[in-house]
Amino acid sequence: MTDFEKYIQRYLDLVPSENWIEELKNSGKQTLEIYEKLSEEQANFAYAEGKWTLKTLLQHLIDTEKVFAYRAMRFSRKDQSLVSGFDEESWADNSYADIRTLKSLIKEYKLTRKLTLMFFRKLPVEAFQLIGIVNGNEIKVETIGRLTIGHNLHHLNIIKERYLTGMI
Repeated sequence: MTDFEKYIQRYLDLVPSENWIEELKNSGKQTLEIYEKLSEEQANFAYAEGKWTLKTLLQHLIDTEKVFAYRAMRFSRKDQSLVSGFDEESWADNSYADIRTLKSLIKEYKLTRKLTLMFFRKLPVEAFQLIGIVNGNEIKVETIGRLTIGHNLHHLNIIKERYLTGMI
């Protein structure tokens, strides 16, 4: 197993069932259940100095999902050009999430997830097995879909463990 495979496996292991399209829907609902209960003040909370606020974390989920969907779209169209990684810290530092309203971030998250679901639902079964290269590593379209869920659930776990307990 490559380092890349080990890295993404920690996210893939979080996907609770084989019906990953349904899990994509479920993880979106779980995210919204948390964020829609937050006040604007709570959304600006970071559990420690130098850590992301809940707003920045939501923007990170949005940005990452867009990147993953773009990669899946490229590979499902049999685009074999190389795709590079992205610097999540730089993106977070320059996301402007903390000057946005929580309501606007929630709206963007909902729209992003809706588009992701629409994209994956319309793909023919054979497209899920197509492979592309990201940052020098091969990955299937289906794996990207599953990774979207696992990444989201990973951050929901962090929110529950470190953010929500810190606000109580």
